[in-house]
Amino acid sequence: MTGAVKPYSFPGAMTSTDSDALSVTRSGSDHALPVDEAIPALRAALRVGQNVVLQAPPGAGKSTHVPLALLHEPWLAGSRILMLEPRRLAARAVAQRMAFLLGERTGETVGYRVRRDTLVGPRTRIEVVTEGILTRMLQHDPTLEGVGVVIFDEFHERSVHAEIGLALALHSRALVRPDLRIMAMSATLDGARVAELLDAPVVTSVGRSFPVEVTYMQSVDARSLPATIASSVMRSLENDRGDILVFLPGGREIRQTASMLESRMPPGVRIEHLYGDLSRQAQDMAIAPAAAGARKVVLSTPIAETSLTIEGIGVVIDSGLARVPRFSPRSGMTRLQTVRISRASADQRAGRAGRLGPGRCYRLWPEHEQHHLAEYSPPEILQADLAPLILELAAAGIGDVAELCWLDTPPAAAVTQASQLLALLGALGPRGNITRHGREMAEVAVHPRVAHMLLVSREGGAGAIACDIAAILEERDFVRGANGTADADIALRVDALRSASQAQQMGLQLDHGVRARVLTESTALMRQLGIRSYDRKHRAAVTSPMSAGAVLALAYPDRIGRRRGSSLEGRFLLRNGRGANLTHPQELSSAQYIVAAELDGDAQSARIFLAASLTRAELDLRFADQFQTTDTTDWDEETLTAVTHSQVKLGAIILDESQSRSTASDAATELMISVIRRGGLRMLPWSNATLSLRKRIAFLHARHREWPDVSDDSLDARLETWLRPLLAGRASLAGLGPELDGVINAMLDWRQRSELERLAPQYYVAPTGTRVEIDYSDTESPSVAVRLQEMFGLGATPAIDNEAVTLTLHLLSPARRPVQVTRDLAGFWRSSYFEVRKELRGRYPKHVWPEDPASHKPTARAKPRGKST
Repeated sequence: MTGAVKPYSFPGAMTSTDSDALSVTRSGSDHALPVDEAIPALRAALRVGQNVVLQAPPGAGKSTHVPLALLHEPWLAGSRILMLEPRRLAARAVAQRMAFLLGERTGETVGYRVRRDTLVGPRTRIEVVTEGILTRMLQHDPTLEGVGVVIFDEFHERSVHAEIGLALALHSRALVRPDLRIMAMSATLDGARVAELLDAPVVTSVGRSFPVEVTYMQSVDARSLPATIASSVMRSLENDRGDILVFLPGGREIRQTASMLESRMPPGVRIEHLYGDLSRQAQDMAIAPAAAGARKVVLSTPIAETSLTIEGIGVVIDSGLARVPRFSPRSGMTRLQTVRISRASADQRAGRAGRLGPGRCYRLWPEHEQHHLAEYSPPEILQADLAPLILELAAAGIGDVAELCWLDTPPAAAVTQASQLLALLGALGPRGNITRHGREMAEVAVHPRVAHMLLVSREGGAGAIACDIAAILEERDFVRGANGTADADIALRVDALRSASQAQQMGLQLDHGVRARVLTESTALMRQLGIRSYDRKHRAAVTSPMSAGAVLALAYPDRIGRRRGSSLEGRFLLRNGRGANLTHPQELSSAQYIVAAELDGDAQSARIFLAASLTRAELDLRFADQFQTTDTTDWDEETLTAVTHSQVKLGAIILDESQSRSTASDAATELMISVIRRGGLRMLPWSNATLSLRKRIAFLHARHREWPDVSDDSLDARLETWLRPLLAGRASLAGLGPELDGVINAMLDWRQRSELERLAPQYYVAPTGTRVEIDYSDTESPSVAVRLQEMFGLGATPAIDNEAVTLTLHLLSPARRPVQVTRDLAGFWRSSYFEVRKELRGRYPKHVWPEDPASHKPTARAKPRGKST
């Protein structure tokens, strides 16, 4: 093994009997530990005040010596000590160690409470609990009657449960328990900030340490990490003494590394796994010391950073990675991300090698990268799904996070997202207050999504399958397909849980250890909820009134999706508006509706890893009260009609869609008004007569201002006064023409109506009696188009408006083609006419072309056969 070597001293214990160790095989008295020197200051602080912060390095003895040292303090007066640990494994280990130091069994003076495992008795004075247990206790009894001090151990981990536990404890003390004492203990804590929040002194334990030689290596990518770790372990076994603790980001990497090491281990060396999903027995084996003359390699997640000391460790190999949940309020999804650890975590890990003597730490990253690591890991409360937190607060009667004191205030976006989800699940009422259903959900002690699913399914007679699904969701996947990747359908997991042999016949590969844990968890949930249990042998025979998809949709109503595209693509639009795709073609790809439980969190198009199909009937049965029916009115320009588009939607999903002709309504009227405003008055079905009328009135308005202005601009500005009443009771503009004529006429007074035909006649009557419509488009020069022969004998140009405006004459050939435009007919007869006559006479020989048109009789016909001019 090569790399930069650098001596490094870590605070820690010189013995294997530190507070964090689980060593039930040892007997005799415990040696003094570094924290003992700080205990007088702790006692003094708690005698005069209510809070204290203890900073003590790993191995100083804080987890076991401090609670025992406070047990007989006069202010405690026989009350209990509650100490919170972030993990179940640590809680059991610490309780067992303290009981060992007292020469008792666990459950006598010292006991513990963790999920699914409680060991306390009537004489128990010290209870070591996981953080969620404290929240439940505060909900049931905000006074914490019988508790004298609450100790938050390893507070530097800043879990959401620790944050809410501390906030609620401070709240309860401020309201009902002024005598309650609170202590925060940590190895790598920003003590000043916590002390400021608690208004408390900081007591520091210096500790003792052996030097740890740190070797920096080259960075490795995620794909080659297991192989690099395996090679590093083999070299360390040859070159170093002591057991080896390897830090890996998660269970997958642990299993991959173990697989590479198993065939290479020398005699007398055993491989142990250590992560939260392991059974209690397997975890205890990893912590227990190796047999005399033997060595062990412990492959661990960050669970071994704090709270636990693994006996015999002399070497640490650190990947520098951790897998943490990251929640996006935008997408409403949480996904695990592999991230770089902080400098504080790196120091914690390396310090594990310096407990018994000088140690060695191999860091799989270059030394220059060490300086770029964050000082501390970000608190979980800033990046987690806050639905459990908001439900816990609501159950405690707190509707606003601002009512509590926080080290870091929960982000507003995540709080809003959580509140909306809880309202959707029926846990919160319209004002954010907790409902009866919400209180029942809080009692189940699982994520609110899962709690809602369990409770509603139980009422519907589907409690058994709901417990199976809840357990599947809690554990890692235990099913793999023949090619290593199983379909996403959760129904496959339910079937595999109930019949392993049937699953294997289908070509599925099972992780039997995980499957056994799922079965155990499912049975425990049934017992907790009073659901009739059934043994494993008969699970496959149990039927359910609800499908797996209908049950799963209760937990993830916001992730119901409808297929888009072909049935082979596996693309879905989720209720929350996000896209989601199956990772590969499978039966679920053709489902019309699905519900997605596990996604990778991508905001635009998430990948679906776990889902179930739904039918429309199931949606109608369970979610009809959440459907939204919307009617939008659009315009059909072809039929001049308002058309209503009706949609039934579930969030962003369109379930039903139809179109019909709108009925008369305010919405239809508004649409027609807006269409006309947007497209102009040309959108109205004006008749030719009405358009002509408007032009005639416009001509008179241009000359006489007392006449109304009926131009487009004027009418458009007055739509509300003249058009809206006309549209009332209509959904279409079709057939509106006659009424438009009436509206325009109504704008004239009685005198103007009687004068209109005289001043601006609609037609000009030619000398032949032919009626020709006058064109008033040009208000300054109205015109008329008439055949030249029909104007013979007329000496003066016709005029209108009391003979004040001469008409512009468009004189036409017999074929009605323009030949002359004039406003001086007499002058035309005297001059230009002869040029026109010369040109057209040969072209139209059947028509008369007199030499004196001013005195010739007008005609509309060709000359009689046999006559000539």
